[in-house]
Amino acid sequence: MEIFGVRIISLVLFLVLTKNLSSNAFGGSMKDEEALMEGNNEMENSISNYGEMRGVKDDDWQMVQKKGNQFVVNDKPFYVNGFNTYWLMVFAADESTRGKVTEVFKQASSVGMTVCRTWAFNDGQWRALQKSPSVYDEEVFKALDFVVSEAKKYKIRLILSLTNNWEAYGGKAQYVKWGNAAGLNLTSDDDFFSHPTLRSYYKSHVKTVLNRVNTFTNITYKEDPTIFAWELMNEPRCTSDPTGDKLQDWIQEMAFQVKKIDPKHLVEVGLEGFYGPSTPQRTQFNPNTYATQVGTDFIRNHQALGVDFASVHIYADSWISQQIADSHLSFIKSWMEAHIEDAEKHLGMPVVFAEFGVSSKDPGYNSSYRDTVISSVYNTILNSTKKGGSGAGSLLWQFFPDGTDNMDDGYAIVLSKSPSTSSIIQLQSTRLALFNSLCNTKCNWGCKKKKLLNKILYHDEL
Repeated sequence: MEIFGVRIISLVLFLVLTKNLSSNAFGGSMKDEEALMEGNNEMENSISNYGEMRGVKDDDWQMVQKKGNQFVVNDKPFYVNGFNTYWLMVFAADESTRGKVTEVFKQASSVGMTVCRTWAFNDGQWRALQKSPSVYDEEVFKALDFVVSEAKKYKIRLILSLTNNWEAYGGKAQYVKWGNAAGLNLTSDDDFFSHPTLRSYYKSHVKTVLNRVNTFTNITYKEDPTIFAWELMNEPRCTSDPTGDKLQDWIQEMAFQVKKIDPKHLVEVGLEGFYGPSTPQRTQFNPNTYATQVGTDFIRNHQALGVDFASVHIYADSWISQQIADSHLSFIKSWMEAHIEDAEKHLGMPVVFAEFGVSSKDPGYNSSYRDTVISSVYNTILNSTKKGGSGAGSLLWQFFPDGTDNMDDGYAIVLSKSPSTSSIIQLQSTRLALFNSLCNTKCNWGCKKKKLLNKILYHDEL
């Protein structure tokens, strides 16, 4: 089984540690060596425990919480290496494709991924969850139940998005269609954010999903630690109001609505991360001038009461130019560092880079470049992690099992077809898992274990 590969990489890390300690390769004093050696036994135990991820007892499966600028589980850091697979519910709704859901989680677990972001909506479309306002297809809801229960089996937590800015799977355009069918005479998809009837439709959906009792586990969604967080909307934009006031008002109301029903889970907005009118000095980091006109505002939006952590997406090939270029790499680094800095200094919360990738359809694309992009994102996360910073993790767009080529938008990563990418993902997972297991929030980021980790996880030999 692939998990064995994670254990091998972990063991290699451990052997590198002991080799370097014995030769004093780090150039430290005897006192430093003793401090590092003190962590050896716990390191070995943690490696073993990490290799048995699927054996975690239910008693240890606790809610993810937020303390300051980091996520914690059982008072230990929870830095994230994860992925997106948006279509899980739809595939689970058909017996002929349901097995692909299990495959996704099994393969992701084999390379140590711990979080998946997926849709908890399908509004009025094929295999719709919500067929019309407050009218649900029970079989599709059972499919979502299956997704949640399978994620738990493989110890993968879920970020569940509640609707879409785009027309795929319905989204705000479908809500507007429902409104017009009810006689509202709406003229813009952005009326989704402001019309009280459409707001009531959305709030009803939130209430229904959060109060759902899983037919496989008998656990109410709002009580289930398998759910990492609720996402208000995938990539909200309100281009009809560049000031951002309309979207800000919607975020404030809906974050409060989610927290009122479910105060236990974390909430995030689903933003792409564009800087807006409230911080003109930061718009220099936007990928283009249009980004300031879409009605979003990274810092202001995340200051809304009830929002627990920030989200950012990274698509240099969509935002800057489709042609592959080294300038994309410098953008990615500056884009990430700016948002990590703002999350630390202005928001006091974690930031997750919830979508990133590069399309195989881009001119000049090759798999080596994709590996470079992924490594760049991962290294920027690690640079924040080793300082206890706000860079809380990243989620690849997107992760597929074999036999789902028809769903590929160019960004799909299939492990069996991408051994080099698989190795990069696995190493990142191992590094973060070791960090999560050996440090705790009482450490104040100055403990012996942290020094030990920094010497292992970021040593040039790796």
